[in-house]
Amino acid sequence: MKCVVLDAMGVLYNAHDDVAEFLYPFILEKDGLNDLNRIKGIYIEASLGKMTSADFWKRMGLDPMVEDEYLSRHAITSGLIAFLEEMKVQGVELWCLSNDVSEWSGKLRRKFKIESYFKGFIISGDVGLRKPDPAIYELLIGRLKCKANDILFVDDNIRNLDAAERKGIGTVLFDSSGRVVNTKHGEVVNFKELGELIR
Repeated sequence: MKCVVLDAMGVLYNAHDDVAEFLYPFILEKDGLNDLNRIKGIYIEASLGKMTSADFWKRMGLDPMVEDEYLSRHAITSGLIAFLEEMKVQGVELWCLSNDVSEWSGKLRRKFKIESYFKGFIISGDVGLRKPDPAIYELLIGRLKCKANDILFVDDNIRNLDAAERKGIGTVLFDSSGRVVNTKHGEVVNFKELGELIR
């Protein structure tokens, strides 16, 4: 293993489903659009780079100035910084592969000062592809200076891991709840376990 690739939501950050857990309640609180299915659909468009984050908020019926308040509700996962420091000491090359709105991804990683730990970020809003589309894993392999079987991909979504495995990428399920067992992927419940697995 030469490269470790981390998902964002549910791995770097503690929201597993940021739309249901944070975005939808926030939009309701601000008296914006109240149709969850429409919100999900417009969010997916934004996370594919089909609109700016400002346009997304306008489609929600809200002033784009609410964005920073929304993002302030996210938190990094416990143990992340210690893990990132350990990987830096070990010389492990870290990447992030995430389905997210481009502007939100950039703001969050700068807010939590984690950007410098990563060699690069492949964000759906920047590349116009979302996991588990096989094309985003092909893009990942092409960008990294690693063969597929030298990559370890860590995600909290089994569908995303299944798609990565089909491309020959090593996979680990990050399940902080500890409820998912007996998948075909490696499994960890926190960053301490992930660090031990990588050593």
